[in-house]
Parts: sequence; C-alpha cells; structure tokens
Amino acid sequence: MITVTNVGLQYGDRKLFEEVNIKFTPGNCYGLIGANGAGKSTFLKILSGEIEPQQGDVSLKPGQRLAVLKQNHFEYEEFEVLNTVIMGHVRLYQVMQEKDAIYMKEDFSDEDGIKAAELEGEFAELNGWEAESEAAILLKGLGISEELHMKKMSELTGAEKVKVLLAQTLFGEPDVLLLDEPTNHLDLQAIQWLEEFLINFENTVIVVSHDRHFLNKVCTHIADLDFGKIQIYVGNYDFWYESSQLASRMAADANKKKEEKIKELQNFIARFSANASKSKQATSRKKLLDKIELDDIKPSSRKYPYVHFTPEREIGNDLLRVENLSKTIDGVKVLNNVSFVMNKDDKIALIGDNEMAKSTLFKILAGELEPDEGTYKWGITTSQAYFPKDNTPYFEGCDLNLVDWLRQYSPQDDSDTFLRGFLGRMLFSGEEVKKKASVLSGGEKVRCMLSKMMLSGANVLLLDEPTNHLDLESITAVNNGLINFKGSLIFSSHDHQFNETVANRIIELTKEGLNDQQQTYNEYLNSQS
Repeated sequence: MITVTNVGLQYGDRKLFEEVNIKFTPGNCYGLIGANGAGKSTFLKILSGEIEPQQGDVSLKPGQRLAVLKQNHFEYEEFEVLNTVIMGHVRLYQVMQEKDAIYMKEDFSDEDGIKAAELEGEFAELNGWEAESEAAILLKGLGISEELHMKKMSELTGAEKVKVLLAQTLFGEPDVLLLDEPTNHLDLQAIQWLEEFLINFENTVIVVSHDRHFLNKVCTHIADLDFGKIQIYVGNYDFWYESSQLASRMAADANKKKEEKIKELQNFIARFSANASKSKQATSRKKLLDKIELDDIKPSSRKYPYVHFTPEREIGNDLLRVENLSKTIDGVKVLNNVSFVMNKDDKIALIGDNEMAKSTLFKILAGELEPDEGTYKWGITTSQAYFPKDNTPYFEGCDLNLVDWLRQYSPQDDSDTFLRGFLGRMLFSGEEVKKKASVLSGGEKVRCMLSKMMLSGANVLLLDEPTNHLDLESITAVNNGLINFKGSLIFSSHDHQFNETVANRIIELTKEGLNDQQQTYNEYLNSQS
C-alpha cells in the first residue's frame, strides 16, 4: 500500500497539486488520467521519490518494495539482459554481487564464511534461487527469445530494450508498480501478455497510459487528476468517461427529479456491470460498482474537441482501385505487388509490423509519392483528405498565426469569425489563435491538421497514425468523429479501441503479401490466435 498525505506541488504561479490525499491499496490497478500537462508523470515521480513535494508526504508500508518503469533505454548497455532484469530487485542483486565477490576471494577467512552464510540466508529469503528462471519467464512472455538472454543490452534493438526494462520492473513481485506509458513501442502480443500479467497481479499498480483498451482491460479504478486534486473512481476508463458524461447531462438538466436521475444512474451501472468479464478482477469491480451513489458521480472539467467530418458530396460506388503497386526505398522493397479495391462504406484499418510500408502506401495514395510499378485510380465522385504521420512540413518555419494558417485551407469561408469559431471547437480559444504555427506542440499540430481535413469536405479520408501526440480526450473525440463519418476511410493506428470501433475491414501488409479481411479488428485478432 502507498499513502499520499496532503501532497502539494507548485511551479511558479501554477499549482499542479494541492492537498492530495489518497491510499492506493493492494489488489487494485489505478489508471492515472488527466489532460496533457496536468502533471501525471510528475505525480508518478513524487510517488517514486524522484521529486520531493513542497507540501505533504508519500509513505510506503515498512518493508515493502516499489518498482518504477525506467525511461532511459540506454542505462544498462554493458549489462547482460538476464542480469538487467534481476537488477529490478535492487537488494537481491546486491546480495548476489556480494556473495560472488566473497566466493572469488583466494584467502577465504572465517569472517568471510560467516558473511557468506548470512548472505545465503538472505538470498534464499529473497527467492534468489528462482531469480534467473523468473527473469527468463518474464522475458519470454514479452517476446525476448532465449538466445538473447545472455547478450549485452547494447546488442538489442530499441523495441527489445523497452521489453527488457518492463520485465525488470515486473521482476520479483514488487509491492507497488509505477508504470508510465508501459505499452509504448510494444507489439500486440507483448501488450496482451502484459494485460494478463496485470489482471492477475495481486499487489498495487498505478499506471499512466493513452491506450484506452489497455486501461479498460487492467484497471479496477481510475485516479482522475482534475482541478489540482486526484479523485478515485471505481471502474475502468470507459466507466469513468461515460459516468462523467452522465453527470454533465444531469447537472445541465437542473429540473430533472432526483428519482429519475437515480433510475438513470442505476440503469447505467447495470449496463456496465453486465459487461464485466469473468476474471476475478472484474467480479470484484462489479461489487464496487453496485455500491455507487448518485453523489459519487461528478462531471469532469475536461474539454473535448469537436471532431466532425462532413462530406460535401455523396460518394459513388467506384472509390479506389489499386493494382500491383510496388515501391523500393533505400534499397529495401517496402511494397510488393499490392492490389485491392476500396468499396463504398469501407472503413479500412491498415495494419502490419512495417511502419514504413504503411506510410509509403498512404503517401502514394495521397499523390505525394510515385510508385515504382503498378497503378491506382480514384473514382470520379471521390475527394480525398490526407493526414500524414509526419506533419513537420506544414508547420516548420511558418510565421503565420493559427487563423492565417487555417485560412490557407478554407475553401468556403475565410473570414476571421468563421476560422476563429472553427479553431475554438478544436480548443484554440482567445489569444491562443494568435500563436505562430511554428511553435505549436505535437498535440496542437495534430488538432490543426484535423481542422484542415474537416474544412476540406472530403468524402474519403486517409489517416496515418492520427492519435499520435493526442491526450485521451482528443483521442476519444477523433474516435467518435470517425465512427460517425458518412464517407469512407483508410487509417492506421496502434490504438486497439480505435481500430475495433471504427474499422469494418482489415488490410494487413505482410512480407508474404496482403491479408484482406472484411471483419472487425477483434474478429481479425481472434482469427489469428
């Protein structure tokens, strides 16, 4: 258990936290959420002791161990992979080193024998005899093959190092796990393994993630960082989101009788409880949900951008025909004989391990890159809008303010009033619209690019990783906007919930060719297992 008492932190005039009082208890997984810049990662650093709060304190039950997911992927370059994992339990690794140093002595004294015996006893108490096998099991679960276990970290790829550091954090059954974006750079199999690990983990987990599906799978509670406070809610991310929306509707309808509100709340809780899986964690969560009272649900201060794509003209049946497309980049063939036909109402999720292959196909279809071989043809009723993964060329060195930047792409109305209103719906209000385009953050650039696409009135959308750099609120807004879009689209995303709720067709780019399935993302995944 980890206890937070009256914690406060302020940078200049800005208060991040004020009088935060929470107990994070064993057997629960807490998803720490909050708008970008709210201080989620900073709060994790306060919990870990890396940052001292200006007021209050954080206490861990005596004798308990806290593990933190390391972010420096080059910290252990000279160490072997297996040892790097074991180093996650600092005291165990120290005992192993001290023990080895004594046994290496040529002049082994009686004192050394006594010390070695003490260390052997502590080694056994810390489950040292199982350390290497436990580390190997964690590595294997995350997809690090056995032949890599004795290699140095410097010999691994970046994605492999991420997995080793995650295994290091999970090693030795820590009492408290602090995980900041643990699914970043993980492949699907590793994410699924981590989900199962955390669902069955019996101690305390506090996690920050932009992956809503992950939060829904593993979280028993949501810790909402809002108004400089942290409020704990029972349930996963979807339950928190829907309940905050319900609370907002209830607050807006002041005339609604309390009995009606209570009935609406009861129906809402029943619906979520009925969807609980059979896992022990979900069963426990259902019992807690049933105890929620009307006053427990409060509206959030979060602001959601208004994402709505409106096609200017109805799309015909003839959309896109791709025949035998091939492309080689820097001597590597990234597209090989790609062929498919896009139909009316298709919402295609483009998936595959080769990120360059997906981005290359998007660039070709958007007319930004020529194929080496093959052809593609858009139907005469189609108009396309393209969201590139790298939007740097649209902003780099641009001295225009946001109103003038957006004016370049406004075909119907370029008045300041119209453009300011449009930017306001995308959360650029007041003086923010006078910002220069070149100084925007990653998330702000994405919102501008989405604004550009919405202004286009296109009936076919091409989106290459549109959720990168966005906070949970913006991801949810984009997700809902694409669900409601009346045209057709091709998109790529690592967001499981995004793929599952938007796509009705899956096209996987593989080394062997195209795997084209008219099914949802979950149906596709189930067919692969």
